[in-house]
Amino acid sequence: MSDQLLDELLTPRETARVLKVSVPTLAVWRSTRRYNLPWVRVGAAIRYRRVDVLKFIESRTQLPDASAA
Repeated sequence: MSDQLLDELLTPRETARVLKVSVPTLAVWRSTRRYNLPWVRVGAAIRYRRVDVLKFIESRTQLPDASAA
């Protein structure tokens, strides 16, 4: 993925679509700091860097437990 695409700023709606959550859920996460998902304030607008959203997904990814097999 190009650096330009990774630095792209996503709206809360776009971010919610990527994460499969609602826009109000993102608002709760921001206000409670429930998850470590960085966001950017641009004037009155909230934006998320695509690279941060991808890192968030990666950090939440669970690998299967080898001992369970």
